[in-house]
Amino acid sequence: MPPSLPSAPRVLPPKANALTELFPKPKPVIGVIHLKPLPGAPRYDGSPVRDIYEAAVIDARTLSAGGIDGIIVENASDLPFSRPDDIGPETVAGLTAACLAVRGAVDLPIGITCVANGVIPALAVAKAVGASWVRANQWVNAYVANEGLLDGPAPRAMRYRAAIGAQSVRIFADVHVKFGAHAITADRTVSEQATDAEWFDADVLIASGTRTGSPTQPKEIEEVKAGTNLPVIVGSGLSAEQVPSLFAIAEGAIVGQWLKKDGVWWNPVDPKRVEALMKAVAAART
Repeated sequence: MPPSLPSAPRVLPPKANALTELFPKPKPVIGVIHLKPLPGAPRYDGSPVRDIYEAAVIDARTLSAGGIDGIIVENASDLPFSRPDDIGPETVAGLTAACLAVRGAVDLPIGITCVANGVIPALAVAKAVGASWVRANQWVNAYVANEGLLDGPAPRAMRYRAAIGAQSVRIFADVHVKFGAHAITADRTVSEQATDAEWFDADVLIASGTRTGSPTQPKEIEEVKAGTNLPVIVGSGLSAEQVPSLFAIAEGAIVGQWLKKDGVWWNPVDPKRVEALMKAVAAART
């Protein structure tokens, strides 16, 4: 058994556990669909958009057949990513169409990531397609990202969510997010930043490594958990070999790169890797 962790401070009245409400199994695994470049992105080559959606559907069916519990759709190939206020309607339209294609192909809970930190556009997509959550890379405070200074959208996003009647869409919020420098909040611990995210009404917190595919360290998960009463999941770098150690602490995971052919994030999902991961997860659940 892992060592017991200190109780997190109670900053708000308790809320229902979003993971148990969304997923029937404990410690759910959410597979990532990294979309090909969408229209408007620099790397979009003008090919028919149906090819983008068909590739997403193939990945979704592979994930579903392998026993994955949920899917999150991300415009991961729209590099370099736009700042939140510069995300255009063409991106929202492309994400919406891709999510509708995925929803029509598999019967799994769906989430949205609109990068970089496009929480309000993601909420719009989620409402339109009936998605269950959005991922916020920076929910509170601020950090220096590849796109520049990004601040937390929580106050505006929660008001926007209320305005469009999307209160059922949960907020999965990163704490100490990857791909950034946290000098702005360096005087505050990871645990304190987790408390901030709960205070600003996130539903699930995410602990991750430093880049896409980089392992999440057990200490990072423990520090996030020490600052919150919300469920905490792994946000990057989970492999079948790491499941026993990380699932002893975390309450689930988002997995992208490791599930792809040869472990390369832009490749198709590899059914053998999905099978291996979910076999390890089944053992951890029991």
